Amino acid sequence: MRYVQLRAFHFVATQGGFSRAAEALSLTQPAISDQVRKLETEYDVLLFNRQKKQVSLTDFGKKLLEITHRMFDVEHQAHELLSESRALGSAKLRIIADSVQHLHPVLGPFRQQFPEVFISVSTGNTPEIIEKLCSYEADVGVLGEIPESRDFDIVKLSSTPIIAFASKRSSAGKLKSISLEELVTKPLVLREKGSKTRQKLEQIAAAAGLTLKPSIEAVGREAIREIVASGAGIGIVSEAEFGYDERLCKIPISGCKPLMDEALICLKERSKGNLVSAFMEMAHDRISLKRA
Repeated sequence: MRYVQLRAFHFVATQGGFSRAAEALSLTQPAISDQVRKLETEYDVLLFNRQKKQVSLTDFGKKLLEITHRMFDVEHQAHELLSESRALGSAKLRIIADSVQHLHPVLGPFRQQFPEVFISVSTGNTPEIIEKLCSYEADVGVLGEIPESRDFDIVKLSSTPIIAFASKRSSAGKLKSISLEELVTKPLVLREKGSKTRQKLEQIAAAAGLTLKPSIEAVGREAIREIVASGAGIGIVSEAEFGYDERLCKIPISGCKPLMDEALICLKERSKGNLVSAFMEMAHDRISLKRA
């Protein structure tokens, strides 16, 4: 087993094919194919399913990819440490969040301090965020819970109430508040089951002997907002994520105080990287200043 063989395998797996891996490594496709073939032959394993022009990882290949992810991330960290010319300004930070609103206290100040850093922001629910972090496809995550796993460094961002919301034109839009007992009788527009906001309220309702049953289920916060704005039902959301929409109105949930915790997290093994460390430290400092 040689380094070049593992590197070829890793880039084919992460780039999605032999030609893309060759382009990323500035090599020829036959050279990449030869290195992967030699690795498979030497250990008598099959790392990729090859079907026409498409390749996919075998189960064994997926296990090896988990190791090479760590291997090449450590290599990258070593390069950052040893390279005197390395600067944050030339780096890229990948963030995945359940709601970008929670990034507001940090993103602006971070951009002011490191204006040359390229930042990509994507969205997802909690399982997707954890998966992206663990597969090294994201550097930092924002999610609606405090993870119990010891694999993460955590900065708690906020704790805000869960509220209901409705179209101002609907009958529900005239409500000043709504109890859980009333909420379960209404047509509910809920996010997919991976949503922590939905899960939290379902747990609270279950403890009260109630069941939240969606009339409409949709993927993503924006989809829920548009469906509720049409008057099709009542949605639920963390108050911090409600934002402003002249079509919608907040409805506090009476009789209980369901709260959502929002946390900024990164893998412990990646927390010492200069860029991730700078972002996490700034978040901690900004939140501490806000609470002081």
